[in-house]
Amino acid sequence: MTRTYLGRHVYGLAAVAFGIVTLAWHDFNNWQQIGALGDVPHREILVYIAAAIEIFGGLAIQWTRTVRAGALALGSLYLIFALLWVPYIVAEPRVFDRWGNFFEQFSLVSGALIVYGSFSPSGSQRAAVLARLGYIFFGICVVSFTLEQLVYLSGTASFVPKWIPPGPMFWAIVTTIAFALAAIALLSGRSALLAARLTTAMLIGFGLLVWLPAPFADPHKIINWAGNAQNLAITGAAWIVADFLSQKRSTSLPT
Repeated sequence: MTRTYLGRHVYGLAAVAFGIVTLAWHDFNNWQQIGALGDVPHREILVYIAAAIEIFGGLAIQWTRTVRAGALALGSLYLIFALLWVPYIVAEPRVFDRWGNFFEQFSLVSGALIVYGSFSPSGSQRAAVLARLGYIFFGICVVSFTLEQLVYLSGTASFVPKWIPPGPMFWAIVTTIAFALAAIALLSGRSALLAARLTTAMLIGFGLLVWLPAPFADPHKIINWAGNAQNLAITGAAWIVADFLSQKRSTSLPT
């Protein structure tokens, strides 16, 4: 029986959603990555191009024939977004928010690398290296997720709905510990598949409990829409990691 791996489909759907939000909103002051370019004339054109690439890549990654083109398009775009945070890091290296935003974007690059490598011709050593690098990079990004929540623990708690017992701070601490354990498991290789699956499930929980209700509470804030797309994209990347590890385990089992 052929197994269905959904990670790349979720990842692509998030890219399409982000592209649509960008095209529909017309608020380029809130596109933080573009801010690093300074006062570039007609920089809104760059945002339209980015949105078009996200929609193209998100659709292309859904089908086997075009999956590598989609992964290449999205990976390249997210790499640019990650690198555009570097000037902020250089300017304020002690502000972890700058590093956190870099690694959020880089986690999406990791997902694209794994997909591109996994769908390369069978037996390609370069493809295997790319997929493995994507996996390692994602593990490093989870370290950043841990540190970001730890540094901004009160801010993390503020996102947790107050009606969930026993309280927001409890869940802020629990999810920070969960990220830390996931990072250790992914980078050490011990219980890595379980860690990837649980991380994916936790990110899905963030989406359902934190981000999905946000546009209904205030539909006029772009962050409420973009936050949904960003969380879904990172969820897709984590799901891709879980699929990658699951495929590796399946191929290593005797038939």
